[in-house]
Amino acid sequence: MRLIRYFFEIIRGFCITARHFFVNIFFHILNLFGIKTKRRGAVTIQYPEQRAALASRHRSLHRMMKREDGKPRCVACMLCATVCPSECIYIEAAEEDDPDIQKYPAVFIIDLNRCCFCGFCVEACPEDAIRMDTEQIELASYDRKKLVFDIDRLLE
Repeated sequence: MRLIRYFFEIIRGFCITARHFFVNIFFHILNLFGIKTKRRGAVTIQYPEQRAALASRHRSLHRMMKREDGKPRCVACMLCATVCPSECIYIEAAEEDDPDIQKYPAVFIIDLNRCCFCGFCVEACPEDAIRMDTEQIELASYDRKKLVFDIDRLLE
């Protein structure tokens, strides 16, 4: 009895899969001929040539903002490093001669091997010095050291 029920469920699953396959093929062919329907069918994007639009709130690779004089906007307040849940931000502060700035980051490192892309560092920054709006999502590397970004690479 269990064996018959087992085969019935396999056949039922195959029918559901076949139905989705043929419905998607049908709507895809209609779309190829320019016939607009409410349903699009399966959507395939040829990735390197075609790119899907990212959402406006998408968090991608980090970047450091610059002042008008080219120096980083960061004042080394350590809020981003404090709020980071994965503890991937390391900052060393140094004294600045300018009395308006007081401090600047002598060392600012983000380790993307550990980063969870939560965006807390962006939200915590009072100077709007760090952003995650580069729309760069290709972060793969054969070497882990290439995923450790220092201040010079963040300013690019």
